[in-house]
Amino acid sequence: MAERHRPHRPSLYLPTPGGRRAIVLGAGSFGTAVAVLLARGGLRTTLQARTAEQARRLAEDRENVAYLPGVELPRELRIEDVSAGLVRADFVFLGVPSRGLDEVIAELGNDGLPGRAAVVSLAKGLVPPDGRAPSVLLAAQLGEGRVAVVGGPAHAREMVHEGAGLVAASTNDELAAAIADVFLRAGVVCEESNDPVGVELAGAAKNAAALAAGATEAQGLNAAGAAAGHIFAEVWRYAAAQGARPESLIGLAGTGDLVATALAPLSRNRRAGELLGEGVPTAEIPDRIGQAVESLDLVPLLARALEEAEIDSPVTTGLARLISGDLPLDEWVALVRTTVPIPARRRVGRPRPGVWRRIRTRVRSWFSGAPPAP
Repeated sequence: MAERHRPHRPSLYLPTPGGRRAIVLGAGSFGTAVAVLLARGGLRTTLQARTAEQARRLAEDRENVAYLPGVELPRELRIEDVSAGLVRADFVFLGVPSRGLDEVIAELGNDGLPGRAAVVSLAKGLVPPDGRAPSVLLAAQLGEGRVAVVGGPAHAREMVHEGAGLVAASTNDELAAAIADVFLRAGVVCEESNDPVGVELAGAAKNAAALAAGATEAQGLNAAGAAAGHIFAEVWRYAAAQGARPESLIGLAGTGDLVATALAPLSRNRRAGELLGEGVPTAEIPDRIGQAVESLDLVPLLARALEEAEIDSPVTTGLARLISGDLPLDEWVALVRTTVPIPARRRVGRPRPGVWRRIRTRVRSWFSGAPPAP
């Protein structure tokens, strides 16, 4: 049988775990938790804070009192501010909010990002002003073979103490496996995926659905569940149109993460929805919670992206209007209760391009005794 050739991908420098260097940009709760796990997983890890003063406090306290109290920072975890740059990094994890992520990405080269380093987005939102997935923006600048994302149910404090169910996704299978291996070494379950956009849209749907559920919970659990379900269905159709695999929204990165967010007592997105439901103006909510709330920026971007893609999305659009103050709460609840989704249909017509090639490849693999290709 002729040897099967795989598409060429840019080479990555992935040394043995003890020699790899990782930099986590952003010392919020999730960025700090990821840095702790990377250090436990054997990477020589540096956590970069936004300011020199924040870095100094973290280094002195060996604890992120502001965002992740009660979690001791490993002594091998280095602390510095972002002015130190990215020279010698093998992995750069972007633990910054989606708002402003485009500026951070644009400056990666100026910050000394090595030519073969991988960049991993931790954001569960879309990048303004166009509402693009972070991996799409990164791939346009760096090439998709150097880009990965991390999703899944990962409440920051719990993932450090008890574990999490993460998903490492990249079109580069080697990169996804390398990231998953580090988290596994740290004692955290991590699934591999080759659908980064699907994983990102799953996280976006989760945040939007949690906000929607929080906003309607006082009106009844049925309304809260309907709001979340509507949004997931609308984003599902959008994911398919973007070439992502809709099933990515079913597993850990989507519904698994939604359950974790809905049950978390300190969930920022659900709490933001509750405050919206109480009539608190959107502009005041981050101060009430004490941290940025990604979904408040995400939902308007998501609604615009779905509209431009001509996806029927009345509930997502209505939630965006609730955030902007253009739709009263009672009208939002009525919209949720009365919207009838587009019925799910069995897919008909011609098979997707490449389906016969994939079937032939699997049949040949079976006869040859080799494991079938993914």
